[in-house]
Amino acid sequence: MNDAPHYPRLVGPRIAAGGTTVLELRGDLDILAVSVLSERLDGITRGDGVDLVVDLRGVTFIDCAGLSLLSRARHRTRQRGGRLRLTGVVEGGSVARLLRMTGLTGDFESVSGEALAQEAVASEAADQDPVAGSAGATDIAVA
Repeated sequence: MNDAPHYPRLVGPRIAAGGTTVLELRGDLDILAVSVLSERLDGITRGDGVDLVVDLRGVTFIDCAGLSLLSRARHRTRQRGGRLRLTGVVEGGSVARLLRMTGLTGDFESVSGEALAQEAVASEAADQDPVAGSAGATDIAVA
């Protein structure tokens, strides 16, 4: 029998159109995950003006250590003139429930996956010819 803890998986980061960094987290975001992820997240938020989206759709559980990790990342990005947004915070899910219970719901900027994809399309279109910029709109996906 395999009783090994379910360690978090980190997908990315990847750079979306417009320079937004998207980091997808999966699994349990608990004290064990924080020990694995904190150094990596600190590296991502080290730079000035970072636009970071943390995708939490795949997070199955979060505790106060995981919330602390997100809060630290939010603080670091703001200190350096950047921003951190959360996506995949599902009503009734563990992340939304913990944010609500701690009174931090309004402290985190949230963005839907659709809005993020539209942002990427708009940014890509602005970088291209206005007529050709709309051609690849359906090809952009949020991981």
